[in-house]
Amino acid sequence: MNSAVMPYSKSKRLKNQIKSIITNPYNIIVLVAIILLTYLIILPLLDMISTTFSLAQKDLRVTGGQAGDFTFYYWKRLLASELSGRLLVQPLMNSLLIGVSVSVCAISLGSVLAWLMVRTDLPFKPFFSLAVIMPYMIPSWCKSQAWLSMFKTERIGGAPGFLMSLGIDVPDWLAYGPVAIITVLSLHYYAYAYLLVSAALNSINSELEEMGEIQGASKYTILRKITFPLVMPAMLSAVILTFSKAIGTFGVINYLGSKVNFVTLSSQLYMNNKSQNTQTAFAMALIMICIASISVFINQRLIGSRKSFATIGGKGGRSTLLGLGIHKPLITVILIVFFAVGIITPIAILILESFMLKQGSYSIANLTTHYWIGDPNPAIMEGLPGIFKNRDFINALTNSLKLTFVNGVFGTIIGQIIGYICAKGRGTLHGRIVEQLVFIPYLIPSIAFGGIFLSMFSKSQELFGVTLIPSLYGTFALLTLTSVVKHLPFASRAGTANMLQIGGELEEAASIAGAGFFKRFIRIIFPLSKGGFVSGFMLIFVSIMKELDLIILIMTPTTTTLPYLAFQYQNGNAPQASNCVAIVMFSIVFLVYAIANLSGKADLSKSMGG
Repeated sequence: MNSAVMPYSKSKRLKNQIKSIITNPYNIIVLVAIILLTYLIILPLLDMISTTFSLAQKDLRVTGGQAGDFTFYYWKRLLASELSGRLLVQPLMNSLLIGVSVSVCAISLGSVLAWLMVRTDLPFKPFFSLAVIMPYMIPSWCKSQAWLSMFKTERIGGAPGFLMSLGIDVPDWLAYGPVAIITVLSLHYYAYAYLLVSAALNSINSELEEMGEIQGASKYTILRKITFPLVMPAMLSAVILTFSKAIGTFGVINYLGSKVNFVTLSSQLYMNNKSQNTQTAFAMALIMICIASISVFINQRLIGSRKSFATIGGKGGRSTLLGLGIHKPLITVILIVFFAVGIITPIAILILESFMLKQGSYSIANLTTHYWIGDPNPAIMEGLPGIFKNRDFINALTNSLKLTFVNGVFGTIIGQIIGYICAKGRGTLHGRIVEQLVFIPYLIPSIAFGGIFLSMFSKSQELFGVTLIPSLYGTFALLTLTSVVKHLPFASRAGTANMLQIGGELEEAASIAGAGFFKRFIRIIFPLSKGGFVSGFMLIFVSIMKELDLIILIMTPTTTTLPYLAFQYQNGNAPQASNCVAIVMFSIVFLVYAIANLSGKADLSKSMGG
């Protein structure tokens, strides 16, 4: 029997290839993700750049021309004028000093703690594992308040701090300035390094180190040749997170630097934004983005795409703990002292000060519950009642809970999907595009990011005369949208870490067995990633509950949240009430995380890996 042989057709083959690409659900998800990320991240960034070249109405008397004209005025003023030193050079040097110093201190501390917790037979690990991430649950500016309460001096701060009230003369350089800022930020951001490095250490099978030991390698050689190279990507990622956060933070600089005129780019950016110098503020934000981008580029070159590890596959893994030997008691005592002084003490000080009628007086007669449950008194806090009898607090509490839960759910779902794309597309063009796009919000200072979204969505978004999105000014939707997009780097990182732990061979086996994309996702990917899903939710929940810089420009009286209310109380000369709000925030985060953690559903270290 003669069988007819179909002629070879290049066009038919190309048609089939195109059909295969456009009908693949994975490709559709990638395309939709790239379009949305471009609209929500690239367009606002371009708007920020164009604003720096647009002449403002209030500057017409200096430059002439018309409002909206193209101009280099703001860049010349910033980079090449008599004001450059005060506006840019000195703040830039201070920012770099803070960023580098905090990165070195925080990553060294976090890495050592991670190694002790994961790889050694350190006792009391359940207690230490909870204590070590508590700084992540407390806003950094709350630690600044605690620092001032401890070290504040009458010479600069007015009322004396705790140590001065005991007769101890505290030097001003310890209370305010770079030393105080670096210490407070290091005690806050070491948690990032701890979470990332501990996640990496947990994913490494100790058999690798045991094989080195069998071959006769010393512990130092094993650490240098095996352990350190494997956790280096996590440590470099921690450098990016810490450095970017440190140079972009505003609250701590404002509390500990403003009284001694220590300014950074972030504080200059805030002051220019408040003074309606939007063009100058955005130009500073772009310089900060460039600095952070350079650090990311170096990170990408050092890590590359080859250093990723699948840890849930067909083979099991185990971990053998390293004995600390005779050093165990000493290391345990040092850790207890560290947590007592660096973590428990700031919380205790905040609680104590929330019960003090007047600051600086540590007598029993000065204690009161007014700031918690007191009735209105014209002589105290401008006649406002305690927070639990204050409608503003109830409104802020409701808004914060709504914002954190809504963002937690939406942010986690989107983060897991983007994480799936990043994990499965590592080393490919689309994987790199999505990974780079989703990381951009992290490079933009929070204050500037909030300002951009306020400018963009305060008017309706139209396409060909059709209104796609109405004006969102003053709405809860604007808060949600801004928060979700800004926290996408965290959400996607949690999703990537989650997906990287799922070996590709499981999905490949299901595909060979005939399972389609959605069936593989529902029957394999989702069940294996449930734990990471809850951890990712907690990561976003904690971040948004304490967020201040991002939302400070888009707040309205009806959308006020707890961090903004605490900020208002602090600026309104009611620090005790501010402490009360901070304690409530910490209690909510701690309670929710403790429930999720004790039930075995959440582990922040797992959501920061990858």
